[in-house]
Amino acid sequence: MSVQDKLAQLGIELPPVSVPAAAYVPFVRTGNLVFLSGHIARKDGKPWVGQLGVNMGTEEGKTAARAIAIDLLGTLKAAVGDLDKITRIVKVMSLVNSASTFTEQHLVTNGASELFAEVFGDKGAHARSAFGVAQIPMGACVEIELIAEVA
Repeated sequence: MSVQDKLAQLGIELPPVSVPAAAYVPFVRTGNLVFLSGHIARKDGKPWVGQLGVNMGTEEGKTAARAIAIDLLGTLKAAVGDLDKITRIVKVMSLVNSASTFTEQHLVTNGASELFAEVFGDKGAHARSAFGVAQIPMGACVEIELIAEVA
């Protein structure tokens, strides 16, 4: 099954690439790797504001991370033209806006990791880091960046 067919089966329509909010580009391709800049969680087209362990729980954070993964896939498609060219999701780095007592950043990040596995199968298994941070631009609850390998 193609990646596009899998996305359709999941009811996912990929968004266009977001315009950067500062002095950077959405992606850089070098050799067979594509580096995607960090994408913040968005809800109804606006930053999904919140802090895990203060006014958001793990499940809502996981939903936000899944939404970011969909945005990342839209950017990845713009970078490579066809998501079937992706041979591996190599690395995911997740920043979770969280209280100092919140310790489930890894579970929040599963929202993105699980979607990549669902869409790409074994090619979606990746190395990963998940950090708790004091703040993310625009007050967003989660930010995720990605590195992918292209055929």
